[in-house]
Amino acid sequence: MLGGYSAAELLDAGVAPRGAPAEVIVPVRARAHPGLCIVQGTVDAVDQAVVAGCRVTTPLRTAWDLARWLPLIEAVIAVDALAHRHGFAPSLLLARRAAAPGARGCRGLDRVVALADPRSESPRETRLRLGLVLAGLPPPSVQHRILDEYGFVLARVDLAYPEAKLAVEYDGSRHFDARRARLDRQRDSELAGYGWQTLRLAAEDIWTMPQTVHRIRRLLELRGPELLR
Repeated sequence: MLGGYSAAELLDAGVAPRGAPAEVIVPVRARAHPGLCIVQGTVDAVDQAVVAGCRVTTPLRTAWDLARWLPLIEAVIAVDALAHRHGFAPSLLLARRAAAPGARGCRGLDRVVALADPRSESPRETRLRLGLVLAGLPPPSVQHRILDEYGFVLARVDLAYPEAKLAVEYDGSRHFDARRARLDRQRDSELAGYGWQTLRLAAEDIWTMPQTVHRIRRLLELRGPELLR
């Protein structure tokens, strides 16, 4: 049965690193094979699903496994993506731990669940949010709706510090075609008229998080210093 990152990919989470080996869960010890990650364990019938003709662990079981097996940031990214795509609450992982207190890798589960937010719409949005929070900045609002004076929605932004009227957007590749870029500029100008500043970040800003954290910290010092106290 496919589990871990392999199950997550078939479940449309999109979190597996490029070149990750196929992961299988088997009930008995098996010989190692190149390009294959073998995990010995059992999967109850309630935790099994069939996707594209393959037996895989269910979204909740996959999140449970990855939350225990992966380093903190990668674990939260996996939980966010699976919970967002399949509509379960990350807190269910704690209920699962209560039913299986001796399961391997449970010690860090509280931290993973505390940091998880299934409103995040992409793994890189989660990575950006975690980079800010783990660097000591206040937790931003996720998928924040900005309203006009009549209560109508002007925009929904990836991350926001409403008290500072600072919006932080992660621009994936779809934002770089001419039409989308023009619409983004128009929306940013409209928000500026309501006192909001929009900071647009790309992939390279996530891979250079210390500089990105410094930029956002400086903006918060200018626009919402009370948030940093």
